[in-house]
Amino acid sequence: MTSQGDVVPVALSTQEGMIIERRQQIVPAPPDVVFKMISRLGGQTGWLYLNWAWRLRGWIDRLVGGVGLRRGRRDPEVVRIGDALDFWRVEAVEPDQRMLLRAEMKLPGRAWLQFETHSHSGEQTRLVQAAFFAPKGLFGLAYWYLLYPIHRLIFAGMIRNLAQRAMEITMKGKYE
Repeated sequence: MTSQGDVVPVALSTQEGMIIERRQQIVPAPPDVVFKMISRLGGQTGWLYLNWAWRLRGWIDRLVGGVGLRRGRRDPEVVRIGDALDFWRVEAVEPDQRMLLRAEMKLPGRAWLQFETHSHSGEQTRLVQAAFFAPKGLFGLAYWYLLYPIHRLIFAGMIRNLAQRAMEITMKGKYE
């Protein structure tokens, strides 16, 4: 990978009652390639890191009456507003730039997962992955902070693997 320069790799903050974990990584691949990797998340592709944990969360969700992972996805590569991606719903898509997912799993609050791609010097992309959680009451806060260590691990692995796959596709294209 390339130097991250002044890009802060991870930041945890709160804003108007919303807890936000934002991760960034410079990827040696163009934004369209990075976004292609983002667009493939869920379903058969999985979530690129600790898929067993995602399956466990889906199983727990089903156990408590949620949608779980049973829905998969409509298309393995293309996303559009309203699509289900396992226990997420696509709320916004700006091709090659942004995808916003809203959690439909049972939670003590509301949650979103957002991916953004920004051009960065030459054929590089600044990939931004943000998890937003609006806790509902004390139980919601406890949920976030108790599960944050595993979420931190999962989200760090997911952005790292998204970047790695995009870089591999870019390098393969340059040498074929």
